Amino acid sequence: MEKVLEVKNLKISFHTYAGEVRAVRGVDFDLDKGETLALVGESGCGKTVTAKAIMRLLKVPPAEIKKGSEIIFNGEDVLKMSKKRLSSFRGEDVSMIFQDPMTSLNPTMTIGNQIMESLRIHKKLNKKEAEKEAIRLLELVNIPNASERIKSFPHQLSGGMRQRVMIAIALSCNPKILIADEPTTALDVTIQAQILDLLKELKKDFETAIILVTHDLGVVANFADKIQVMYAGQVVERGTRDEIFQNSMHPYTWALLSSVPRLDTKGKEELYALGGTPPDLILPLKGCPFSSRCEHCMEICLEEKPEITKLSDTHSLSCWLQHPYAPKTERPEVLRGERNE
Repeated sequence: MEKVLEVKNLKISFHTYAGEVRAVRGVDFDLDKGETLALVGESGCGKTVTAKAIMRLLKVPPAEIKKGSEIIFNGEDVLKMSKKRLSSFRGEDVSMIFQDPMTSLNPTMTIGNQIMESLRIHKKLNKKEAEKEAIRLLELVNIPNASERIKSFPHQLSGGMRQRVMIAIALSCNPKILIADEPTTALDVTIQAQILDLLKELKKDFETAIILVTHDLGVVANFADKIQVMYAGQVVERGTRDEIFQNSMHPYTWALLSSVPRLDTKGKEELYALGGTPPDLILPLKGCPFSSRCEHCMEICLEEKPEITKLSDTHSLSCWLQHPYAPKTERPEVLRGERNE
């Protein structure tokens, strides 16, 4: 496979009045052409900061990408790009769909002008050509009456329509990588499914690689090729979709999977909720970052950070439960498909 992106030892801090917040702590991953990678974890785990760092969208200061961090796009170091190169990189090479389309779209411009602006800057099209292409893009993302809708302002569209417009803008220059930051959060379930189906079609038609940022493992179940589970700025488990859903071994991944609603629930069973709170990222982390919330916490978990254990070429995790001397721990019953009658 053709590798389009490599992220190595990514470390990002934010300098605040209270101290240095170490938001991302040594994240690594790569992305192949036409592949979908999901960054999964609860709010504050560093997934959106990681995605914005790829686009160089973090405001410096207060943000700081630490020395030794590398973001390589097609052999080119993104962190060393000039302002001129960054301008073409954003849009032509990598595009981003933001979480809330209402705040991402300009309320004073028609959606047609917002799509055309991108086309005229990056593709150097004239006004007539840009308008024609904008209509084609709106049709591509399944917006009806595209030639009329092009004259609409964002507030005249539904949430699902606005998200489709964001996707049209992101795709206007045929980027090699599309970053989707919680693209379905504010949408109802039916529209969520339509947006995900649309992204699947576009990935298939254009061989666009996708980085999906989400807190919801249910969203990635039929969408992602690879999944990385993040906690407290670190990757705690990574693997293919099947490995994460069928053979995950980290207690935090189990917690995320257990909190996904199931169709086979009998009676009025309570939805699983993980207790406790994530660690303060201003403080230095000692031991495993998940230890204070883990049901299987051992003494060593509080003292030393676990090493990475490789279960296969694609599946690895950081957890002391994988140590030969650790007590044997099985996946929760709900994840083994077992139910008490």
